[in-house]
Amino acid sequence: MTLSHPPQDTPAPTAPLGSLIRGHRLRIGLTQRELADLSTISVRAIRDLEKGKAQRPRTDTVRLIADALRLGPRARTALEASARRGSRADGDVRLLSMERAAPPVPLYPLVGREAETGVLVEELRSGTERLVTIVGLSGVGKTRLALEAAARLHDAGLPVLWHDGDGAAADCLRADDDPLPRFADDCARFLRGGGVPEDVLPELADAPAALDDDGSPSVRGAAVLVLDGVDTADLDFGRLSRLLRTFPGLRLLITGDRPCNVPGERLFLLSPLEAPAPAAGHADAPAVRFFLSQLRRVRPDIVPEGQALADVAWICHRLDGHPAALGAAASWLTVCDLSTLRNIVDSDPAPLLDHLAGGPDGSRLQVRVSRALATLPAPCRSLIGELGEVRDGEFLLQDVVRLTGRPLPECGRLIRELLVGGMIRTSTDGGRSAFRVLCVVRAAGSTAGV
Repeated sequence: MTLSHPPQDTPAPTAPLGSLIRGHRLRIGLTQRELADLSTISVRAIRDLEKGKAQRPRTDTVRLIADALRLGPRARTALEASARRGSRADGDVRLLSMERAAPPVPLYPLVGREAETGVLVEELRSGTERLVTIVGLSGVGKTRLALEAAARLHDAGLPVLWHDGDGAAADCLRADDDPLPRFADDCARFLRGGGVPEDVLPELADAPAALDDDGSPSVRGAAVLVLDGVDTADLDFGRLSRLLRTFPGLRLLITGDRPCNVPGERLFLLSPLEAPAPAAGHADAPAVRFFLSQLRRVRPDIVPEGQALADVAWICHRLDGHPAALGAAASWLTVCDLSTLRNIVDSDPAPLLDHLAGGPDGSRLQVRVSRALATLPAPCRSLIGELGEVRDGEFLLQDVVRLTGRPLPECGRLIRELLVGGMIRTSTDGGRSAFRVLCVVRAAGSTAGV
């Protein structure tokens, strides 16, 4: 039997690029080395093309190979068409990788954030909001909420790309086989400026995209990009706008200590867990359930009923339902009993805000809160010190007017600034429009002399 190769001018529109190159090379009796010498392309490149390892050759590479093979018009057109199909096929592979992109896996179940998660997921899934920034005091659970929302969005069919900023929490498992490990990081570097030129956008657009029929990159469907723990002050709004225009289906979810303060931003203020006064009988309050989850990890012998449950409810109320503060306090149960812990929280909770399991280099809540306090405008820092003297931290708008002597609109802005910074929270007791300075803020403020 005789093996025949396609005539020089016979188009082979369905043949892979590597098969076409090899068929034309063998037809005129060239070795891979000889074709490499004639085309000025490396032997390795020729070998990779014929084996299908390289599916996106440059236009100049295809032209040099066609010249070396002395192809006629029809065969040259077929070779170029096959090269373009290879690019599109590669784009489809990248698109498939994009579709499989998943967020990290949280280490612990989420407690008490069902309402917040539902709103966040719906806004991002529907595309109602394309730029959402979760803000709140350090340790309030911003990363954990973002992880939960990202997991549900991924389950709904949206690809999720995740970038860890310098302030990101470490309580999750990140995938080692992320199909697009560089894309989220490249986007973050682009948004920060940092020497990344604006002409990198076409390259970014090509990363998760397929190719249109005319060869131009386009994003298919929607995707979610999470920038966790980033300093929003470093982000360039002009570049942010261009990124969202380049990717029409992209939704951006940011967690940080401060909002971006740009047009179109959806500010998502995350308060501590609900922790009403124990007298209200809310043993099933989210803060109580969170503390009990921590309690089971350090003292499974403690039965949460009767006086023990009352002590837990009081501790949660005194610490304002702040998750990191509750976790730190629970860690002390390895060295003291529950009633002793309650007494310490009631008298001076500041020493309990260091997690016993953190180690000498571990994250210290007081240090992070003190740093956040230091970034506040001077009027806000001054007001925090004065509010610590008002009814154990609970106050009304009228109290701020009386304390500061400032006009009502200015006092309203001061309260909003403190809410956005996570320094205060709305009070759930009494049904009034009251606020309360967080216990962790009062403790850090007294240590720092605020």
